[in-house]
Amino acid sequence: MLDTAYLQRMESTTPIPELETPRHPIAVVSERTGLSQDLLRIWERRYRAVEPTRSTDGRRLYSDADIARLRLLHAATNAGRSISQVAGLTTAELTRIADEDAAARQERSAARRHVTASDESSADAADEVIEEALRIVTTLRPIELEQLLRRSAVRFGLSSFIEDVATPLLRRIGQLWHTGRATIAQEHLASSVVQDILVEATRSMARTTGGATVLVATPSGERHAIGAVLIGAAAAADGWRVVYLGPDLPAQEIATAAVATDARVVAVSIIYVHDRDRTLDELRTLRARLPAQVPLVAGGSGAAQIATELAHAGIHVGTGLADLRVVLDGAAGVAAP
Repeated sequence: MLDTAYLQRMESTTPIPELETPRHPIAVVSERTGLSQDLLRIWERRYRAVEPTRSTDGRRLYSDADIARLRLLHAATNAGRSISQVAGLTTAELTRIADEDAAARQERSAARRHVTASDESSADAADEVIEEALRIVTTLRPIELEQLLRRSAVRFGLSSFIEDVATPLLRRIGQLWHTGRATIAQEHLASSVVQDILVEATRSMARTTGGATVLVATPSGERHAIGAVLIGAAAAADGWRVVYLGPDLPAQEIATAAVATDARVVAVSIIYVHDRDRTLDELRTLRARLPAQVPLVAGGSGAAQIATELAHAGIHVGTGLADLRVVLDGAAGVAAP
């Protein structure tokens, strides 16, 4: 939450010299707000988000109050609003919106952490679905598998279905395949059915959600799409608008698409690392070509194998959907002045 006393000082009809004094160049403002210099100029020129003064040599200079307002505008747009909707609001109105968004996120996080007896019962029910799905996969019955999993998605809700049924089911089948107790055909059948259900659900939610954008893909060399599909469906279930590009894309293509869609987060899935150096080069290139304020998160068992190198490159590594949500919540968070 924002400092109320600080807000009252900013909203006071009496000028406060230390808040109103223009003294920060645009590079400092960009670093403190997370907004690129180009975007700052666009917001000023098109929407009059703030009106900096000019130094004697023509450089923009911003006050502390300007920076506080830009942070609030950044938070409002991260939450899914367009700059045209919020640029004309007062600082007090922007603060109220930011507080409401922060409270909603806290409530959502608390609900996720709250474990009840009914949650435990649901976990038992999910385990039963997984065991039944494994029996169906063993005998290669796609229609029965699809019917079972679709009923489960309705029963548990999409978020719980992803975390408690789909992800552990695919993990179990992958383990069976690695130990020689499942065939490639069985593994492909399960992945195909799960992927179809999740892609359909993600597309359905895309017609109703107005949230900020997360762009999802797999980097060049990674042809397994199921991890990216899981990421996209989980983000959509949390209210994000998902742009899913599919597998095996070069870093430049992903970065270009992220800028074109105004993505707030870019997420990639890596299941297997076939060429360590190539994968690292692709992800480092992607990180370098994305705007600095856009987080890049890499998930999947392959990403975990190169986690140290990725972290050194400024890339978030997620070992599960909970890690993805940490990045998403952070990207949608309010940066207090």
